[in-house]
Amino acid sequence: MAENTKVVMDTVRAADHDRYLSVLYAPENKRDALFSLYAFNAEVAGIRDRIHEALPGEVRLQWWRDVIAAEEDRTQIGHPVADALRAAISAHRLPKAAFENMLEARIFDLYDDPMPSRTDLEGYCGETAAALIQLAAMVLDSVQAPRFAELAGRAGCAQAMTGLLLLLPLHRKRGQCFVPADILAAAGSSPQEFVAGDGGPGAERAVAAMIALAREHLSAFEQGAFALPVSLRPAFLPLALTRAYLDKMDGSRHSPLDSAVRLSALRRHWLLFRRATRGWPVA
Repeated sequence: MAENTKVVMDTVRAADHDRYLSVLYAPENKRDALFSLYAFNAEVAGIRDRIHEALPGEVRLQWWRDVIAAEEDRTQIGHPVADALRAAISAHRLPKAAFENMLEARIFDLYDDPMPSRTDLEGYCGETAAALIQLAAMVLDSVQAPRFAELAGRAGCAQAMTGLLLLLPLHRKRGQCFVPADILAAAGSSPQEFVAGDGGPGAERAVAAMIALAREHLSAFEQGAFALPVSLRPAFLPLALTRAYLDKMDGSRHSPLDSAVRLSALRRHWLLFRRATRGWPVA
């Protein structure tokens, strides 16, 4: 079991270092469950990068559905992340429907279909990043978590949209477009033009609109974040970095179209420590 725990932790540390750091501020008896949630998220979010083809990717998503839907028992599957996740779901009575919705949303990742609209993008973010925040909140404090479900929605949209902006170079390289078609149209572009070459004359306007949309959700989150109880802070802690990422995108001499912005390890540690110890101020 100790070896499995190390594998799960290492999975998160390698694939999602910001969330890995956030878990270190959680109570020790909650960390294994949080690591299992974030390792599961890393596994399903990275399916396209590992498998490359859509149909085998869907098979892998179905495997996760079967693992989660299986009746509870003490039998070990032999997959460290799957075994840890099943234990967390059982111990904290996490809703399996949330995982089913997350897996359904991740089908979009496997194809190059354009994101139709802002509403579709917000729905995708809600079923992935926002659901993950809410599940983490349930692990941390099942009594308080339901009060902050709407805040988790705003937080998830801000975090996921910022993450998609950071991944723009990778997505464009493989012909994938998460920028909604209606935002692209308003910027004078299209999904096909956006992923080709330099993105066309409307690409920078579309990126600016995406940054503004992420900021809109982040501001809505920050307006209510001051009320978060200390018990729930670790679930929302990665949001401490979101504004810094967005600010750097706005101020960077290099477009997010071409290269992902980075924050130094020292700055990330400081921002996380400050929010973990002080919380969010009244907006």
